[in-house]
Order: sequence, then C-alpha cells, then structure tokens
Amino acid sequence: MDVHALGWLALAAIIITMITIDIVGHVRTPHEPTLKEAAQWSIGYIAMAVVFGGIVWAIWGGTYGQEYFAGYITEKALSIDNLFVFVIMIAAFRVPRRYQQEVLLAGIIISLFLRLAFILAGAALIENFSWIFYLFGAWLLWTAFSQAREGVEEPDAHEDEEYHPTGFVRLVAKVVPMTDGFVAGKLIHRHAGRTMITPMLLCVIAIGTADVMFAVDSIPAIYSLTSEPYLVFAANAFSLLGLRQLYFLIDGLLDRLIYLHYGLAAILAFIGFKLVNHALHTNEVPFINGGEPWEVVPEPEIGTSLGFIVVVILITVVASVLVSRHRARRAAREAAGEGVGIAESGDAVTAQSGA
Repeated sequence: MDVHALGWLALAAIIITMITIDIVGHVRTPHEPTLKEAAQWSIGYIAMAVVFGGIVWAIWGGTYGQEYFAGYITEKALSIDNLFVFVIMIAAFRVPRRYQQEVLLAGIIISLFLRLAFILAGAALIENFSWIFYLFGAWLLWTAFSQAREGVEEPDAHEDEEYHPTGFVRLVAKVVPMTDGFVAGKLIHRHAGRTMITPMLLCVIAIGTADVMFAVDSIPAIYSLTSEPYLVFAANAFSLLGLRQLYFLIDGLLDRLIYLHYGLAAILAFIGFKLVNHALHTNEVPFINGGEPWEVVPEPEIGTSLGFIVVVILITVVASVLVSRHRARRAAREAAGEGVGIAESGDAVTAQSGA
C-alpha cells in the first residue's frame, strides 16, 4: 500500500481536528453528557470512521478497504471490554461525573501516542522477523483462552472487581505531592507556594498507562488483518477517539453484555489461528518443516475474516441483550412473588391476632 506523505498528514489533521472539537466543545465546559448527546456524538464518530474507510476503499481498492473495516471493528469490540476497566478506575478515583469527560479524553490522547509507538515497533518487527507472527498468534490464542475462562469462572466479575494501580501510578503518588481531593478540573494545583498534582492527573496517568496492556492484545490482533501501519493506526485512532462518547452511552449497559468475554474469545482465537497459519505459510524457522513454508490450511480471505468478526459481534450482543432481559424479568417476577408472600403472611398474622 503506497501512502503518500499527504495521506499521513490528512489522517493527522483529522485526528487533531477531532481532539480539538472534543476539547473546545465538550471538555472546556465541564458537564455530564446526556444520553442523547452521547448517542449523537457516538454516531458521529462512527460515521467519520466509516467515511474514512470509504475513502480508503475508493483510493486504494476494496482489499485495503476491507482490511481497514475488519481492523476497525475488531478494535471497537476490544475497546468495549476496555471500558469495563475505565469504569472501575474512574469509580476507584471517585472522579466527579462532570469531570469524567476530561479524564477520559486526556487518557485517550496519551493512549494514542503510546499505541503509535507500539504500531511502529510492530511494523519493524514484522518487516525484519517473520517468525514474530508465531509469538503474536500464540499470545492471542492464550488471551482468547483467558477471556473464555473468565466468562465461565467469573460471569459477573466486573460488578465486584476492584482497581489495583500499576507500579508506575503508585510511584508517582508516593514521590510527587498531591492534593487531598479534586480541585475543580485541574490536573496541577499551586497553593501556598507549593505545586501539587491532583487525583485527576493520577487518574489520567492510570488510564493512559493501562492502555499499554490493552495494546499488547489489540496491536497483534489487527496486524493479522492488515500489515499496513497506516491502516493499523487509523483503525486504532478512530476506535479510541470514540471511546469517550461510548463510555457515557453504555455506562449503564455494560453489565448487560454478559457474553462479551465469549465473543472476544472467539474473535481473538480466530485471529490467533490466522497469525500462526500465516507464519507457517511464510515459515523461516529451521526446526519447523525444515525452514520451508508449510501450507497446511489455506489462509482466509479478508472478506471471510470481516464477515466472521461481524457475525460473532452480532451474535454476542443479541444473545447478551436477550438473556439479560430474560433474567431481569425473572428477577422482577420473583421479587413480586416474594412481596405477595410477605403481604399474605402479614394478613394471616393480623387475622390470628384479631381472632
């Protein structure tokens, strides 16, 4: 894929414009977004991503267009799982609702820079060491297994999960003076000749650095769908920049995605298989098939991969919503039945007392 420097500049301009709109239009005036506002802006960000994909399709062809959309949808699905962690972290830091937009946006900007470094490093590794696909594939297969096991062992784990700060966050908190609480929306506060950080800055650092762990899964995953750094970064950028609105849109709906772990496990397992299979097709490792390429199974077309990812996400969401709705109705019926039983017991006691 031949991307002119203007292509990179245009992508950078789009990202900077979107961030600027966020800062000026939303974060500069702290407020708690309404459901309608979050929905409108979420649709807007998705529309931007789709339009960009259409441009890629028109300029570079359908193959690269499908690669971008497959990567974007995969990153978007993985980002929903990341939102669980963001919810827990923001609750642990007790960030006031009206300042949560600022925290999320700052954390996302840090994540963008960190992911760009990961993407460039991944491109360099893939360019020089084809065997890296074996490691990427094995890691994603293990991650898929972990996701499925988490869904089986702890189906409601996110409800009671506690946030545990990373070593870097703990170090900052110990070394740098910090205010006792939040100071409006400030990240740094100066009082009585002393400069201190606020818990908000610490939360921003926590969210930004936590994304490094998410990138360990998502970057190898998208590199199985496209080896073009331009598409990898674009898909990551559009999926991350829409996270702030998505957080407020589905904040109260996350617990209903009860089968999310299984859906992500299926996608990551499929992608892990693709990576290992691709590594076999380009094999140079001496102790595997004598260092010669080994075409055990044909590599899936990008259209097949895109279709599989879309179908899995649809099944996961629909099944989660239907089962959650059924459980809620059953719980309501049981609660109503218990209420009737208590009322009848009370009537019986009253009747006996009267007798």
